[in-house]
Amino acid sequence: MTPPTSNGGEDLRLEAALPLSGVMNTPLFDIAAKPSPVDARNAAPRSDRKRRRGTVTVQYRADHSLRQNHALPPLAVVVVTYNSADVLPGLLDSLEDGLADIAQRRIIIVDNDSADASAIIARLHPLQPEVIETGRNAGYAAGINIAAAQLSPDSDLLVLNPDSRLQRGVARRLQIELRKGNTGIVVPRLLNHDGTLAYSLRREPTILTAWSNALLGGRLSQWLGTGDIIGDPDHYEVSREIEWATGAVLMISAATRQRVGPWDESFFLYSEEVDYMRRTRAAGFSVQYISDVEVTHFGGEYTANPFLTGLLTANMIRDFGRRHGKLSTALFRLGLAAGAALRAPFGPAHRASLKAALTAPTA
Repeated sequence: MTPPTSNGGEDLRLEAALPLSGVMNTPLFDIAAKPSPVDARNAAPRSDRKRRRGTVTVQYRADHSLRQNHALPPLAVVVVTYNSADVLPGLLDSLEDGLADIAQRRIIIVDNDSADASAIIARLHPLQPEVIETGRNAGYAAGINIAAAQLSPDSDLLVLNPDSRLQRGVARRLQIELRKGNTGIVVPRLLNHDGTLAYSLRREPTILTAWSNALLGGRLSQWLGTGDIIGDPDHYEVSREIEWATGAVLMISAATRQRVGPWDESFFLYSEEVDYMRRTRAAGFSVQYISDVEVTHFGGEYTANPFLTGLLTANMIRDFGRRHGKLSTALFRLGLAAGAALRAPFGPAHRASLKAALTAPTA
């Protein structure tokens, strides 16, 4: 999953969260204890987009590549659910339009032992998606891997949060973008439920981003360009190569799947997409943001949950520690701890983050 945001919590993936009953007294870190700026690309004019509050309508130019008769590979849509009954029907209803003109497609719902009717809703939906019940809360990365193991090697993979909503032609457009150059992953422009821009693009976590967020706060760090969240609206107006983005909606090429391999299940939840996109770049592929393809993401209030906030902090340290030495990791950890300590009087989530920052393992 992804780090916290200051623009409505669009990064939340509660569907993959740990069941809170029965685990709040469990040691937090036992759960996961398994052995730059770049050139703009494909700029698209904003004048061809119409927007209404609460919904999104996308118009494409007459000569847009969506109209080309590309021979596209099979596409599999994977949705990992955990107690997602309230939001899953809306996503499934949007898929018929979202997958328009996709000739070869599969829709797979991986349910992580939901206590609600998520699996039943999926089975009874007119789209008749394939439903895999894990029988346990296996985590977000594991859910993706379970579905990916069912696919042919030549299939592209579209990962969706159950609280996302697709507009007509989105999937085909993203698949076309995957065919360009060395592109390995594409992500769309995300909108909040009210139609406002969701700040979904990110910088690699560094000591600077940790201390900037701690001392300046998220919004000022975004404005200065020193935090991990890219908060300049102009940055979202042009398609470009990026380092990573929130994992609510992303499409992975078949070639990337084969070369990069499975998602790292040791993260369980949060930081798994940071790791996967980093490995994608290391394998010689690029991660591309497509500015004129829009998807609505409802998100959620993850910051109200101390357990999830602590897990997020722990995984940020684990991810950083795997790639840096002891001194750098200690400075990164200290930055997270300082930020949480300054905000500890404001709620239990900050106090949980502080505890995690002080005690989380680095591997």
